[in-house]
Amino acid sequence: MSNNLTKREIVQKIYESTDYNHKDVTDVVQKTLDSICGALTKGKNVELRNFGVFEVQVRKARVGRNPNQPETDVMIPRRAVVKFKAGKEMKNGLEKLDLDQIS
Repeated sequence: MSNNLTKREIVQKIYESTDYNHKDVTDVVQKTLDSICGALTKGKNVELRNFGVFEVQVRKARVGRNPNQPETDVMIPRRAVVKFKAGKEMKNGLEKLDLDQIS
């Protein structure tokens, strides 16, 4: 069994704790994720109070090395990446996490 939380599990948890039908919950979760993705692909940051902030950052172009051919330089182009900064409540929860239980 995986240690990851999937979209399907999120939908199931919401469905079990509310009176909404499964299809409606699935649609709302998908539309939420689509909205977040759409904002990020337009270069906007996404701030979710009590959760965290997804930030679009631009990584500058740089020279990389191929470990199989170290004499050859590889240009890595400038690109956009998404960084996540956890909110206060999440940081507090992570401080209480038992590190020995994480594989």
